[in-house]
Order: sequence, then structure tokens, then C-alpha cells
Amino acid sequence: MTQEQTRCGYVALLGRPNVGKSSLLNRLIGQKISITAAKPQTTRHSIMGIATRDGAQILYVDTPGLHLQGRRALNRYLNRTADGVLSYVDVVVLVVEALRWGAEEEDILRRLETARKPILVAVNKVDRLKDKRPLLPYIQQVSEKAAFIDIIPVSARSGQNLQPLEEALAIALPSAPFAYPDDQVTTVSVRFLAAELIREQLTRLLQDELPYSLTVDIEQFNDSGKVLRVGAIIWVERTGQKGIVIGQKGRMLKQVGTQAREAIERMLDRPVHLETWVKVRSGWSDDERALQSLGYRTPD
Repeated sequence: MTQEQTRCGYVALLGRPNVGKSSLLNRLIGQKISITAAKPQTTRHSIMGIATRDGAQILYVDTPGLHLQGRRALNRYLNRTADGVLSYVDVVVLVVEALRWGAEEEDILRRLETARKPILVAVNKVDRLKDKRPLLPYIQQVSEKAAFIDIIPVSARSGQNLQPLEEALAIALPSAPFAYPDDQVTTVSVRFLAAELIREQLTRLLQDELPYSLTVDIEQFNDSGKVLRVGAIIWVERTGQKGIVIGQKGRMLKQVGTQAREAIERMLDRPVHLETWVKVRSGWSDDERALQSLGYRTPD
């Protein structure tokens, strides 16, 4: 196939928190690169996944959920990160939850009107609908809100109807040569993924106790060729939060470390030695300089 026949471009996955963008990205590329948990702010960075299919290379960009209120520096960073991808993507997938459309979706749509990008709506979580009859009227109501290129009901969890979504996106992309090798699935580093997998386990295990002002910084990353040695600092803002993460007699931190190590080993298919420490850095989530030093940088 000649380069003139191929299509390649960037596709942003946008939506409110917890709508399933990261699960959709992982399903579309067939590999886990974006962490998932049933808690807002799980995704904090823009993460690119690459899917190469039948003459088209779709460069999906997962984004943090857009928040109506962003008072702290971390919230403002998350919104800037999500907004920032609109400057360079070719198409936007607005991910919404089946039968749900509220103030968050209206706010995102206003942002997209300013960006002037083609928009495809992916109606996610249709597998959870026991009664599918309200779905068609809902799609009709959504279709009246803007000139979308398509509205496709999908399920990130089951993989339902993802082929029509990919086909519609491929058609909307510009004609261009592939930007990456056919077998590449992401541009993020193993070091970054290791930090994210640790944060994923913290999010899942601590659940409602999890401090929002918690982040993971990889301090040691040594690859001997046989064993990957990772040393990670879990930063919190207050001493009381440190106790929550460590848990009684260190049980919580030990469980987080075990499950994170196993997740990294599954990703790499090799042995991993993981050490974790919990430290306090007061006010880091509302300090722009602290955010940058911890790796929170808005894409150019």
C-alpha cells in the first residue's frame, strides 16, 4: 500500500471523569497502557495509544476527565492537559455514558465548538443498560446538540461495537504516511507506566480513603537485563495521609507494593524488584512548581 493510500492522525478521547476513556483506549489498542479505577482523577496525563488497522494508523490520546471546577493547581493542570490536546488532534471522540448528558458534557461541547474539530460521540457503557429502548431516543437528542460526524453506542468493557467506531475514525483522518512502526502501541516509557501502575493500585485499594493529593515519583530505575529494580516514592501532603497509605503495621503499603510489582511483571513479562516509600510534601497539589518537579507538565 502506498503512502498516499494510508491515513494517519491524532484522535483525542475527551469526556467527564469516570466515563470510561482509559478503558476504551486500552480496549482499542489491545493492551493496557492507561490505568483505570472507579474514582475521579485516575488519569492525570495525556497518554498516547497507537492502533494500526488496514491502511490507517489512529493515534489515540487519552486525557484527564474535564472538571467544571478547578480550584487547586492539580485540577487546573488536569483541565489544561485535556484542553491542550485540542490544539493538534485531527478528530475528537466525545465519550459519554449511555442515557447521561449533563453540565459536564455541555461544558465540554462549548470547549469543542471553540476548537472547531470534527467530533464523534461514543456512547459508552451500553452493556449496562437492562432496557435498551431509551437508547435510540437518547441518541436522537444528542444528535441535535451539534453536527457530529457520527454517534456510536459502544462498550469499552466488552468491546462491543468498536469496529464501527474505528472505521468511522479512519475515514475522518487525513491521508498521511504512518508516524510509527506497525507494532508500536504507545510512546510512553516503561518508567512512566511503572509509576502509573503503582498509583493504580493505591487508587483501587484505598478507594474512599485515598487522598486526592497523592502522587508517585520513580526515584530508582535500574535494568540489569534480568531483573528490573524500581524504587518509588509515594508523595502525600499531610502526616495523617502517610499513615493511611502505610496502613496498620505497614499492611496497606505492602499490599500496594505486591500488587503493583505483579502488574509491572505482567506488563514486562520479567522479574521486578519494587521498593516503595511514603513521604510528605506539604501543599504539592496546589503548587505549580511542585507539580512540574513531580512530572506534571502540560503538553506544548
